[in-house]
Amino acid sequence: MDLEQLDLNPRILAAARRARLSSVKDVLRFSAPDLQRLTGLSGPDVQRLLRTASSCLQGRGVLTALHLLQQKERFPAQHQRLSLGCPTLDRLLGGGLPLEGITELAGRSSAGKTQLALQLCLAVQLPRRYGGLAAGAVYVCTEDAFPHRRLQQLMDQQWRLRSDVPEAVLRGIRFGDQVFVEHAADVDTLLDCVRRKVPMLLARGMARLLVIDSVAAPFRCEYAGPAAAPRARCLQRLGRELRRLSWAFQSPVLCINQVTETVEEQAPGCRPQGPGDGRVAPALGVAWSNQLLVRLMVDRRRPEEGPGRSPPGRTLHVVSAPHLPPTSCSYTVSAEGVRGVPGTESH
Repeated sequence: MDLEQLDLNPRILAAARRARLSSVKDVLRFSAPDLQRLTGLSGPDVQRLLRTASSCLQGRGVLTALHLLQQKERFPAQHQRLSLGCPTLDRLLGGGLPLEGITELAGRSSAGKTQLALQLCLAVQLPRRYGGLAAGAVYVCTEDAFPHRRLQQLMDQQWRLRSDVPEAVLRGIRFGDQVFVEHAADVDTLLDCVRRKVPMLLARGMARLLVIDSVAAPFRCEYAGPAAAPRARCLQRLGRELRRLSWAFQSPVLCINQVTETVEEQAPGCRPQGPGDGRVAPALGVAWSNQLLVRLMVDRRRPEEGPGRSPPGRTLHVVSAPHLPPTSCSYTVSAEGVRGVPGTESH
């Protein structure tokens, strides 16, 4: 609903227009403090704006959370997901990545984090009826060069991985032309990219997925030792910008993260990996974890770690998500991409 249709003081409406808030949905995306900063209105005026905007959406009856969940056809946007290109992994994640909010994928090197990110860069380009968003992806590299050879290999093998998509549809998509790559070696460059370059692509509809690989690398290089407070403030700034972009453009944000290993007891979500009593936790601490909607972790069992020197195994864990229970399943990485292993789901 347009704000102009609400019974509000013209002064409040003018302030909302200056802040580029044109609809009730635009207003309700922000908290009261954020609205006050955006519009320059007083606290009582902001409360009046929020009350009026929310009251126009209230129905006559009372709906429970279960009713809302069961009425997906009434709220399609809230249930839309970006498919990972694998039915098993999609089932684990309730359909795929949420379109609004930050999803973190953390784990040790060689576990398959970048492989999954590249696969998403291709999946997002498919039409909506096949789980995509019919748009490209922005891939921000912070530590290594972009793996263009592996991307080309995945593009060549799409007909094998996505057997559910007609070959004519796959041939009609120029996958390589819709992956926009940016390199950001330091925190300032990363923030500038997120603030200026990425919004241009999202606003033009050229991209609907943002991948940062990895979010920890620039922060670990620039903020070491006693620089915890400045790092936390910068992480909060980055998280705020990423959430704003995701909500404004209905675009998933995937942040690949490194892990920290320690022998001390960690917070919930840490999982044993490797020999001995070592444990790993996602890097960047609480300041970053508070910015996330979904936290996923991957691990990889090496041959010497399994019983009888079994083949290496990879597992994807749902650590935290507002709409998912803690679950996991095994997956494999091959020339054609990342596939979940049916029957390995566990709670």
